[in-house]
Amino acid sequence: MSGETSLHIDGRLVRVKAGTSVAAALRIADGMGVARTSVSGQPRAPFCGMGVCQECRVRVDGRGMLACQTFCAEGMQVETTA
Repeated sequence: MSGETSLHIDGRLVRVKAGTSVAAALRIADGMGVARTSVSGQPRAPFCGMGVCQECRVRVDGRGMLACQTFCAEGMQVETTA
């Protein structure tokens, strides 16, 4: 894959290489990759990278998804709970 993909993460425009996972885009966007906060307010980020731990839950275009299992698409709207 070649080229770039533009998406919005929590309203902020982020450009990544085509084929990038949403989890990687989160890391590119904020330097930490935080997808959500725990019930106690601690930042949570992808851990396992294969969809088992569920730490990377985000909303993509209004639907609940796992960031590590979702590839970025042009114009995608990603919302974290961080």
